[in-house]
Amino acid sequence: MPHFSPQQYDALERAIIDGRRIAIYRSGDREVVIVPRALRLIGGRERIDATHPTTGDRISIYLDDIVDFEVVQ
Repeated sequence: MPHFSPQQYDALERAIIDGRRIAIYRSGDREVVIVPRALRLIGGRERIDATHPTTGDRISIYLDDIVDFEVVQ
């Protein structure tokens, strides 16, 4: 389970507030760009509720599935 730093959590929360895109990296997966909408605690796991930036499809990704992420400038 990855441990994100306080700065990374701050960046994620700021991306949610500002509606900015983030690029996420999962183990064995390519980069995926999403627009995070909310950070929720579901069954003891943190989940990002997001949308796809071009299609608007809803996406849910658990933080413990993410290897790394970065806010897209």
